[in-house]
Amino acid sequence: MNARAARTAAATGTSRLLTRPMLLLLVASVGGMGGFYLLLSVLPLYAATAGGGGVGAGLTTGAMMLATVLAEPAVPWALARFGHRAVVGAGLLLLGLPSAVLCLWSSFPLTLGVCLARGVGLGIVVVAGTALAAELAPPGRRSESLGLYGVSLGVPSVLGLPAGVWLSDRLGFEPVFLMTATLTLLALPAVAGLPARRATRGERLSGDPDGRKGDPGGRNGELGGRSEDPGARNGAPDGPLGAAVNRSLVRPTLILGAATFASGVLVTFLPLALLGGPSHLAVVALLVQASVAPLARWGAGWWGDRHGSSSLLLPAVLAVALGTAGLVRLESPVMVIVSMVLFGAGFGAVQNLTLATMFERVPRSGFGRVSVVWNLAFDAGMGLGAVGFGLLIDRTGYPWGFAVTAALLLAVLVPAWHDRRYVQAETT
Repeated sequence: MNARAARTAAATGTSRLLTRPMLLLLVASVGGMGGFYLLLSVLPLYAATAGGGGVGAGLTTGAMMLATVLAEPAVPWALARFGHRAVVGAGLLLLGLPSAVLCLWSSFPLTLGVCLARGVGLGIVVVAGTALAAELAPPGRRSESLGLYGVSLGVPSVLGLPAGVWLSDRLGFEPVFLMTATLTLLALPAVAGLPARRATRGERLSGDPDGRKGDPGGRNGELGGRSEDPGARNGAPDGPLGAAVNRSLVRPTLILGAATFASGVLVTFLPLALLGGPSHLAVVALLVQASVAPLARWGAGWWGDRHGSSSLLLPAVLAVALGTAGLVRLESPVMVIVSMVLFGAGFGAVQNLTLATMFERVPRSGFGRVSVVWNLAFDAGMGLGAVGFGLLIDRTGYPWGFAVTAALLLAVLVPAWHDRRYVQAETT
């Protein structure tokens, strides 16, 4: 092969998104997140119908997100110590198997214990997967690669969120608990093909899961002595909290936390808010939101690689706020569905845009820490939304509760605007 042909082959390989490690990561993520979403709206219903009421429903999601937040900072250490295969495999088992215990005993404390175990599993899977998806991305296509990974997280929600509610209504809770355990076990074989350790540039370009072919681009993903990461110029500090103290990450983190606060409210309480309404409206609403979100996440990634991730943050946050505000009209099925379209589009875009923006602002060595910070904001927001809304609705009812949540999101338009101006100042 001559030099020109070699360069052409290298460029073709570089542009591939679906390398073998990436494909296996997507398979493992689909299985793990399928187990997560299948029970996400079911366990609050399970707790509420068992006498826990709105507070009990909120505590199930809150307990799971608390465990997730506590587990996530330890994941980079675990990956360095045990490797991707062992850590992701443990995360899948924790996401699925504890739910089967609820088929044997039924109590609210046991339900909270299952939620805690599932939260640890969720923290493992999302932190390890997010960092690995960024590392496996070819140069110049990181946002799109993260969008593709986001689809693997979002597609299970398309089926899992509405299917869990529908199946529990038709078959009861126990069959759904067993399905969750089975789904995560089926994803375990894909874990064997994940990189055993942190991916190198050689792995990203060659698809070699163990990195045995070396690192032709040089150490730490550098090519010709220059970092390929535009975020490296921001000089993110090193150490376990390096990403957290990078001031350029504060606004994207705040924006994501507010959006996931609203998401925690919706996935936990929308089925309860629509009880007694038109048949299957909750199932259809969750299906619409879950279908739109991954498409918006991938589309935002495509846009971000070509026009910059921060340019869409403002309209994305506005869409989330308007979608939440529309739920004040719970008596109107049309308004509920339109609101879910808006919310899904905005929420999916916010996920990709904030994540890609944060990766752009740190060097490659900070990817693991950014993954922790992003996922901490995501899960803390969901947990606080579920618990806070559960306490609020006992005093206000659902419509006013959704109105307060929408007002919180409108306030986040301010940091979204300032972040856009920050990026414009950096590029001029």
